[in-house]
Amino acid sequence: MQERPQTNLEQELAGKIAGVNVSQNSGEPGGNTRIRIRGYSSINTSTDPLYVVDGIIWTEGGNSINPNDVASIDVLKDASSTAIYGTRGANGVILITTKRGAKNRPSTVSYDGYVSVGHIAKKLDVLNAKEFLALEDKAYANIQKYDPQGWADGKYVDQDPVKLRTPLIGKLFDANLNPLYDVDWQDATTRNAVSQNHNVSVTGGSENINYGLFLNYADDQGIILNSYLKRYNARLTIDNQVKPWLKIGATLNYNAQDQRAGNYGTGGNNIPRMLVEMIPIIPIRYPDGSYGKRTDYPNMEGGDNPVAQANEIQELARVRVFSGNGYANINLFKGLEFRSVLGVTTSGNYIPRFASGLVGGATADQKYSSASIDEYNRTFWQWQNYFTYNATFNKIHSLNVVLGTERQNYQELRAYGSTRGLSDDFYQYYNLGAGAIPGVPISGYNAWQMQSFYGRVNYNLMDRYLFTLTGRADGTSRVGADHKYGFFPSAAFAWRVSQEEFMKDNKAISDLKFRLSYGVTGNSEIPTYQSLAQINTTNYVLGGAQATGTTLTTIGNPGLSWEKTNEYNLGVSFGLFNNRVTIDADAFLKKTQALLLRAPLPESSGFQTVFKNVGKLENKGIELSINTQNIKTNDFSWTTSFNISFLKNKILQLGESNDDIFLDPNFLSQFNLMRVGGPAGQFFGYKVLGTWGTAEATQAASYGLLPGDLKIQDTNGDGKVTADDKVILGKSIPDGYGTFTNNFSYKNIDLGIELQFNYGNQIMNLTKHSGQDRTGQANSYATVLDAWTPEHQNTFIAETRPAYVRYQTEIYSTKVESGNFIRGRAVTLGYTFDKSVLDKIKLTRLRIYAQAQNLFVITKYTGYDPEVSTYNGNANYNQGQSSNFTQNIQFYDYPKPRTFVLGVNASF
Repeated sequence: MQERPQTNLEQELAGKIAGVNVSQNSGEPGGNTRIRIRGYSSINTSTDPLYVVDGIIWTEGGNSINPNDVASIDVLKDASSTAIYGTRGANGVILITTKRGAKNRPSTVSYDGYVSVGHIAKKLDVLNAKEFLALEDKAYANIQKYDPQGWADGKYVDQDPVKLRTPLIGKLFDANLNPLYDVDWQDATTRNAVSQNHNVSVTGGSENINYGLFLNYADDQGIILNSYLKRYNARLTIDNQVKPWLKIGATLNYNAQDQRAGNYGTGGNNIPRMLVEMIPIIPIRYPDGSYGKRTDYPNMEGGDNPVAQANEIQELARVRVFSGNGYANINLFKGLEFRSVLGVTTSGNYIPRFASGLVGGATADQKYSSASIDEYNRTFWQWQNYFTYNATFNKIHSLNVVLGTERQNYQELRAYGSTRGLSDDFYQYYNLGAGAIPGVPISGYNAWQMQSFYGRVNYNLMDRYLFTLTGRADGTSRVGADHKYGFFPSAAFAWRVSQEEFMKDNKAISDLKFRLSYGVTGNSEIPTYQSLAQINTTNYVLGGAQATGTTLTTIGNPGLSWEKTNEYNLGVSFGLFNNRVTIDADAFLKKTQALLLRAPLPESSGFQTVFKNVGKLENKGIELSINTQNIKTNDFSWTTSFNISFLKNKILQLGESNDDIFLDPNFLSQFNLMRVGGPAGQFFGYKVLGTWGTAEATQAASYGLLPGDLKIQDTNGDGKVTADDKVILGKSIPDGYGTFTNNFSYKNIDLGIELQFNYGNQIMNLTKHSGQDRTGQANSYATVLDAWTPEHQNTFIAETRPAYVRYQTEIYSTKVESGNFIRGRAVTLGYTFDKSVLDKIKLTRLRIYAQAQNLFVITKYTGYDPEVSTYNGNANYNQGQSSNFTQNIQFYDYPKPRTFVLGVNASF
C-alpha cells in the first residue's frame, strides 16, 4: 500500500485484490470512491462492504482512516469468512489492523511524507469564441427551415446575432463585432495543485508494556481553484501485560477533516458544468472588477462563470471523529482465553454553505447571498465478549473454537437551518439570523440496534485437511416484529495436497491447496423504521391561516426481514518451482433471495410503495491472481503480479409479477433499468440510426421531422416513435477488471509500474444532453462542428438550430459510450540508502522516491475519465440522488489530475 501513497485508504486498495472493484469516481480532493466486492448483492439496500478496524466495526468510511496507520488489510469475500458477521457481511468485509508498539523494542521515531503536484489530466474540446459565434450565426440562419412561419412573420427579427451584439460593442465586442474575450474556462478554473502529507510515529515497548503514538497531517489540494481536503489525525495505542493471565489495551483516535470539493449540486449551476458550458466570449472579470455571467449575452440560460463560483461559494464538509476501544484478555487456563472488547465512535459532521450575492448560487435565478448549515451527529458503540479455545491432540489434531456474543447500537441526530438575503456577506454561515428570508428548519433522528450470538470451529488434521464451521444469530431492530432473529451458517473445507506423502518429492509443485465453502449471509442495511408505519408533518389551511398537522406517510410491514445471500466458492492455490510462481483462483456463485425492494402498492391504498422481501439476484464470477518471481540475483530482481476478475450479474426475480423497475437517477426519462433475465443497471432508451438525409425527406416527414433531424429507430415498426421503441443500450457493470504490476530492483534502486484495466461496461454520458444536443443557450462540445449540413449528411449530430426553436434530446444511444480502459495507474522510482550511510547520519531507515500517478489512460470514452459516477450520494455532501447502480452514470464530473509525487520514508 505504501507504494502508491494516497490520502484516501480506499484508493490505495484499488487493484490490489482480485474480486475487489474500487472505482475512484472523481478527481475531487480525497476522491469519491466506491468499493464493490464480488458484484452487487442487493438493489435497494446497501452494497458497501463492512469495515472492521482492530476488531471494532467502523461506521465512518475509509476516507476517515489514515492510510499510514494501517499495518495490514484482509478482505473477506467468500461466505465462509463473512458469515460470522451475519446480517452485515453480505457485501464483504474489510478487516484493518493498525500499527502498534512492539514488545521489547527500543523507542523508534519514523517519518513518512510526500509532496505532490497535480494538474488536469485531460481537457475537453469545447467551442472557442469564434466557433461559438459562428455556430450561433448558422443556428439563426437555420430558423427559417425549422420554423418557416415564424420566420416569415418576423418572430425572430430581434434575435439576429448582429442586433444582439451591436449594443455590446465596447463591452464584449469591438467595432467590427469581433469578440474582445476568448476565455478557456478549463484553464481559468483549474490549477497546478501542490499537496502534502506528513506522518510521524513514535513506537516502542518493554517486557510488559508497548505503546504507539501516530500523528498525521494531510493537505490535499484539488485542481479546481480553492478546493481541498485537510485532515489532522492523532492515534494513541497502549498494551499492558498486567499479569501473566491478564492483558489489557486501548486505542484512542481523533480525526478532524475539512473538505471543500467544489462540485456541489450535481449537474446544476456548478463548476464542473460551467467548465464546459460557460461561453468563451464572457470575461472572468470586467475592468471594473465585476464577474462575468452567462446571461450578460442575450438568449443564454442563467449561469455563473466557474471562477466566480470557486471564489464566492463556500460549501465545506467538516467531520470530527473521536473513537476509542479497550480490551481485556484473560487466560482462564491453558488453551482457553476470554476477551472483552468495547468500542465507541462519535462523530460530529456539519456542512456549512455560503454563497455571496456576487453569484447565482444553487439556482440560476438567485440574486442574493444565502447560507445554510446541515449538521448530523452520530454515535455507535459495540461490545463483544467471546471465548477462544486452542488445543492440539496427538500432534496431528488441531482445534480452534470461538464462542461469543455482541451488542451494537447506533444513533444519529440531524438538524438543518438556512437563510437568504443576508444583510452583509461578512456574516457568511456564522449568523443565520442575519438573513431576511429564513428557511424552514429541519431535524430528524434515527437509531438501530443489534444483538448477536456466534460461534466458529476450526479443525486441522495433520496440516492437510482443514474444516471450518461457523454460525451466527442476529437480532436487529431494522426488520419487522415477526422476524427479529435470523441464523446464518457456513462451512468450509480445504485440502493441502502438497503435504501429502505422494507430493513431497514433487520438485515442480511446491504448494497445492484446494478450497470449498458454502455459507449464508444477510443484509438488513435498509433505512430504519421501514417495518413500521411512519408519520410526518404537513401544512394546510385552517380558518384562513396556515396550520401544521400530522399525516401518515408510509405503511408498515411487520413481516419485513433481511435479504439472504447463499454463496458457493471453489478455489485452488498452488505454487511452482519453490513458490517462484504462485497462483490463486476462485470461482463463486452468489444467489440473493428475499431482496428488499420498494414494491408498488395499489393506488387505492393511498401510498405508492412499501418495502417487501420480493426478488432474487445472482452474481457469479472467476477471480485469478498470479505472482511470479521472474529474476532473482544478488543485485537484480524482477517480480510480476497480475490479477483479473470476471463477473456476471443477473436478475432472477423482481416482485410478484416481475415488472421492470427503474432506479435513480431519473434524467430526461427513466433509464436505469432493472429487468428480469438481464444484469442490474442496464441503460434503456432510444437507438439513434443517424440523421435524416435530404433523399429521405418524405420518410422523415412521416415522423414529423426534417432532413437534419436525428433518425430514431422505430423498433416496433408502427410508424411513430414512442416509449415502446426504447431498447437496451448498454450496462453499467463491467465484465472484467484487474491490474498488471511489475517491480524491478537493482541494488538500492527500485522501480514499480502498475497498470489498471477494465472492460465490458458502458458509460451513460449525460453531459451530451446539454453539451451537444442544445445550441443557443450555452457553450457546447466541439463535436457540434460535425453537425448535419446539406454537404455533410453522414453524421449522428443534428443540424444546428437554436434550442429555443427546436431540438431533440432524450436518452439516446449517442450518449452511451464504451467504458473500456487501460490506465497507467502508477510509476514509482525509489532509492534506499545503505546501512553504512544510515549509520553516519544516525538513521535506521531512509528511502526517497518519485512517482507519477494516473500517467495515461487509453480509452475511447470522450469525457474526462472512464472511471466515473456523479450520482454517488457523497456521504459528506449528500449531492445528487443515489442508488447502488449509479456507477458509470455521469453528468458533469470533477476532472481527474495527473499527479507527480516526491516522498521520503525515514526512521531513527
